[in-house]
Order: sequence, then structure tokens, then C-alpha cells
Amino acid sequence: MFTGLIEETGTIQGVRAGSKSAVLTIKADKILADAKIGDSISTNGVCLTITSIAEGAFTVDVMPVTMGKTNLGKLKAGSRVNLERALRLGDRLGGHMVSGHIDGTGVLSAIEEDDNAVRIRIQADKSILKFIINRGSVAVDGTSLTVAALGDVWFEVSIIPHTGENTTLLNKRIGGEVNLECDMIGKYVERLLSFRESETSQISMEFLRENGFL
Repeated sequence: MFTGLIEETGTIQGVRAGSKSAVLTIKADKILADAKIGDSISTNGVCLTITSIAEGAFTVDVMPVTMGKTNLGKLKAGSRVNLERALRLGDRLGGHMVSGHIDGTGVLSAIEEDDNAVRIRIQADKSILKFIINRGSVAVDGTSLTVAALGDVWFEVSIIPHTGENTTLLNKRIGGEVNLECDMIGKYVERLLSFRESETSQISMEFLRENGFL
């Protein structure tokens, strides 16, 4: 579990590609201070497991389903990534609850300066947009952000200077792909409602009669 508050940006040191998977070596600093093999690290919003640590870098395995659902397959040596260690019990929750399980990707369609902030418009599929609400939370490449505006095929977020300086978001260009994770509460609600709609009642007049209610 994560908060969406990026601790540092790391650099892809190497990519060992399989037919559908990959092993990433990521150069980092702060997050390695107390890291150990088996720890979870949010990498551009994707929960990955550290498999080795050496000389200021760590490696992670990326399985096929993750490669197909995120932007990790587009990373190459020199790419910058947002990094966050897993939340510890007792930590302050300054962002929002982020699982590191990506719902899909979006594409940057507009970038506009807005006084001291930068507004970014992201186009996304309806399967993602149904969970996006105005002033709600969304994780973009692992960064906890507030939805500033919402349209039929897009939503906007506003990047303050601190976020711009400490994440990779303002390094993106129009057409760039970002990982998206919607607020998990909305997904749970939809799942519960879908079960309610699909279930048919087992109570009938015959059932009531057989059990002494009529």
C-alpha cells in the first residue's frame, strides 16, 4: 500500500527484455537507505518487488500482464521514474490510499501553465473515467493528485511547483502515456453493486409457504 507521495525519481540503468516480460535495473538513492530484497516499491505507480540490490541500484521483475497494462514496457536506459516505498503503519497519510495496481493508461492531450501551477489534460478510456469524479483523487504515474476538471473523454489535474520538481510529470510531452490508478473506494462500490444487480432473490411465495410464513 502506498500514499502517492513520490519520495524520489530514479533512473533506469538497464532493461533486460524477455518475450513478454522484463527485468529493470533502477538507480536510486533515498529509497535504498533501508531497502531489502522482497520490499515493495511503487515504480511509476506500479507495485514491484525488489529482487536484488547492488551499488546504488535495485532490480525488479515485470511480468507480462503488467507490461501490457502499464507504460513500463516503454522504459529504456536513462528514463526517469517516480519511486515510493510502501506505507508503514503509523506513517502520515498525506496523499490517498494507493494500491500500486494500475487500472490502465492515459495519454496527455494538453499542457497549460496556470499561474503558479501547470494543468495537464489526460485522455482515458471510459472504463477508467467512470471512476473519476471532480475533486476526487487519482494516481498518475504513482503521484497522488486531485481531479481539477472532468470531461466526457478526459480529465485534468493541476501540478503545483513542488510536485513538478519532485516527479517526472512535467517531463512528459503531449502524446506521452501515463499509468492511472483510480480511487479504490469507487471500484469496491461498483463491484458490490454489480453483484446486487446480478443476483436474483431466492425468496418466493412457495418458499414462504414451505417455511411456515404463509
